[in-house]
Amino acid sequence: MVQLKKKCKMPIEIERRFIVQGNGWKALSIEMQELQQAYLSTNFEDWVIRTRIINNQKSELTLKKSAGLMTNHEFEYPIPLQDGLSLWNLSKKKLTKHRHKLDFKPGQWFLDCFQGSNHPLVIAEVELSSKNEIVKIPGWCIHEITGIKKLSNAALAQLPISHWPEKELQSFNIQ
Repeated sequence: MVQLKKKCKMPIEIERRFIVQGNGWKALSIEMQELQQAYLSTNFEDWVIRTRIINNQKSELTLKKSAGLMTNHEFEYPIPLQDGLSLWNLSKKKLTKHRHKLDFKPGQWFLDCFQGSNHPLVIAEVELSSKNEIVKIPGWCIHEITGIKKLSNAALAQLPISHWPEKELQSFNIQ
């Protein structure tokens, strides 16, 4: 018997990221979530694995692997809240942020206002349906950081901006 292999389509995340300044985005916010993220693996050459607690009500486990400049393989699974809280408590690499979903097109826009040792960092992400999708970049997006690993959530959980030299903060227009 010959077995035919079925081609499996892997979940791909395509996004661009930007440093944000000002409050011009606030009128576009249609939903806000409080997120706690703990990183179990931050190996950018292999897999980044995190748990996320959303509004202290639900939790998920996410596995990410780079697939290019703007793309990642991304697998997300719901897990019991108690498991997410346990993983959060056991992890040394953590961050908290308020995530705003924005009513802004094209693409699906999210804006993260980092808390704690990454405050006052604000990053916008736009999720795209393809690498070629054309997006309108709003004026409050002042510096594109797509592909800059140092400003990934996993890296910020390891080395928050409060530990960065002032000159490096200025190079990214972080105030």
